Amino acid sequence: MILQALYEYYQRKAVDPNNLIPKQGWEFKEIPYIIVISENGGFVEIQETTEGEGRKRRARKFLVPQSVKRTVGIKAYLLWDNIEYALGANPRKRDDVTKRHNAFKDRINNELGGLNLPSVNALLNFLNNDPVAQITNSGSTDIWNQMLEENPFIVFKIDGYSHSTICDDIISHYPPDTIGGDGICLITGKSGVEIARLHPDIKGVRGANTKGAALVSFNLSPFNSYNKSQNYNAPISEEAAFTYTTALNILLGKDSQNKTTVADTTIVFWAGKNQETDNEYDLESEFKWFITDPPKDDPDRGVKAVKGLYDSINTGRLSRSEERFYVLGLAPNAARISVRFFRQGTITEFGEKIKLHFDDFDIIRSPQDPEYLSLYRILTATALQYKNDNVPPNLAGAMVESILDGSPYPMTLLQQCIRRIRAEQHVTRTRAAILKATINRFNRIHNQPEKEITMALDPTNTNTGYRLGRLFAVLEKIQEEANPGINATIRDRFYGAASTSPVAVFSQLLKLKNHHLAKLDNPGRKVNFEKMLGEIMSEISEFPAHLTLQDQAYFSVGYYHQRQDFFISKKSENESTEA
Repeated sequence: MILQALYEYYQRKAVDPNNLIPKQGWEFKEIPYIIVISENGGFVEIQETTEGEGRKRRARKFLVPQSVKRTVGIKAYLLWDNIEYALGANPRKRDDVTKRHNAFKDRINNELGGLNLPSVNALLNFLNNDPVAQITNSGSTDIWNQMLEENPFIVFKIDGYSHSTICDDIISHYPPDTIGGDGICLITGKSGVEIARLHPDIKGVRGANTKGAALVSFNLSPFNSYNKSQNYNAPISEEAAFTYTTALNILLGKDSQNKTTVADTTIVFWAGKNQETDNEYDLESEFKWFITDPPKDDPDRGVKAVKGLYDSINTGRLSRSEERFYVLGLAPNAARISVRFFRQGTITEFGEKIKLHFDDFDIIRSPQDPEYLSLYRILTATALQYKNDNVPPNLAGAMVESILDGSPYPMTLLQQCIRRIRAEQHVTRTRAAILKATINRFNRIHNQPEKEITMALDPTNTNTGYRLGRLFAVLEKIQEEANPGINATIRDRFYGAASTSPVAVFSQLLKLKNHHLAKLDNPGRKVNFEKMLGEIMSEISEFPAHLTLQDQAYFSVGYYHQRQDFFISKKSENESTEA
């Protein structure tokens, strides 16, 4: 189903005049240098195509015949290659550079010699007359020395021709291989087709081989069946193999807006067809911003995407989007690419599930916090030093599946979150939202009798863990007001023990509270604190010896809610005083 969806995506892009999609047997490749020759095959000049500065420096893309796999042995590309193959130069001091150059010339002769095209004949004349000597004798020393250091890809151009390269000149004379076969393609269902022994490489998956890796591959005898070797075990035609790999490489391209990365998972997504009217919600262009953090030059990009989703649901624009939508998660695995997850459905279904996700993560926040939490921010909140690389394997994929399926969030997320809270003694807005969303969704789907955790402080919630978290926040607040400017509070010393073994610390903290209350100068404030403590402890019959993992989550949310309520109450009090 994945390959069929990619096959259909290629067909959609191929008919769009705004997209440059290579046909079978061709690909777009960044070529930093063009060798310009005359109509007689003499050297004219070297043109550099790179633009930009520093890391943004990029070479121009050209349409060239598709490359071949050459892990071992000598295999030449057609009409383009590095300067070892294409020119016979020897920047790496290889012993077989002459064989490489001869393989390059032989392929041009064998595949294009019979066409008798002037451009091809001029190129062969150039290659047969020591091209390296022609270049060095021309005075192009500086740029040639630069090329010797890089061993770059090059392509050829005839001076004065309207075509940008010789490849453009021969494209109409060089169709893809049309040799028939006797196989049946699993993607198209066509019979009598040539089955691809090896599929083109997939590039752009984070952590995978930079030269490319395979999505479909059989390279050891234990994987074979019925004496079929390599990809004959999964018969896919040459045309379909080119099509699905080209579509996936487009989605994974450097400039692709249909790709994002979370932890070790590279996520690509696409719609079944282009957006037709402005009345339809364009999930394809917005989906990325639900997952990744917004760019620095547009920090509100994620907020705009989520608000656009809410508006489309409220106005009914989403209900008209019944086209298919696909989300594919890929992860590196040795020389292959493994599928972490694949989901498909209508835009309406995905849109509603994504909205439900943001509803579940909605929690009271300070004005400085972002209005909506991206998946990247959620996952890194559970990782050491907030680093993407420290997110546990498989967690990103499991989270995306939960969001798109509307299923319970993985328990690994809750466990990681509590572990980081205990290690850092700090409950952030993101971590509190994680715990709230995980508990609420689990209870809702499994029909648990527990009261749903609200967005802000809920005085009616009688869960023991939630009440103990509130109690701890009040005791910390009393200490802070009794000792202005204090550097470390009871949270820094007792949070871990209070959230796991309440009976061991709360008796001591309540005694310490009396000492702190005696320091307060405002009698009214003392009364308020005593009322808060009475209201909270009215539902606590005894301090438990241990709290379960779920109750520890309730403890953290209760603590966060109570702390945020103090800030709101203080702000309201200040506004009343000013009035």
